[in-house]
Amino acid sequence: MTRLGDLERAVMDVLWDSVPAASGGVTVREVADALDGRELAYTTVMTVLDRLAGKGMVQREREGRAWRYRAAASREAHIAQLMLDALDLGGSRDAALVRFARSVTGTEADVLRAALGAQAGRTDRVDDPRAGRARRADEATDR
Repeated sequence: MTRLGDLERAVMDVLWDSVPAASGGVTVREVADALDGRELAYTTVMTVLDRLAGKGMVQREREGRAWRYRAAASREAHIAQLMLDALDLGGSRDAALVRFARSVTGTEADVLRAALGAQAGRTDRVDDPRAGRARRADEATDR
C-alpha cells in the first residue's frame, strides 16, 4: 500500500473524518474548504485527489461535470496494511512481531489478545508456513 505525503494525508483525513462510507462522497471544493487552514488552490486539491484515485486510495464518481470522492478503504484498513507492508520490508517477521508485541501498552495487548481469540474462534485450522503444515488456530496464536 502506498505511503502518503503530508498533503495526501490531510486530504485523506478529510475523507475519513467527514464522509460516511455509504455517502456519495465529496467534491473537490468541499475538500478544499475543509482544508481551510492550508490556503490551497482548488487545482492543487483536485490534483491530489486525482493522484489518490490513481493510487487506488479514493474512489470517484462523476456527478455532472464534477467528481465526487470518497475513501476506498477505512483509515483502520489503511493503517493495518501499512503495518503488514512494514513486516515485508525484510528480516524476520516473527522478530518484528515479537518486538511490536513487547512495545504495546497493557490495554493495547488486551485488544490484540481479544482480536486473536476472535480470529481463532472463526477457524479451526491455520497454515503455518514455517512448519509447512496446518495447525490448530489456538496453537498459532499462543506465540
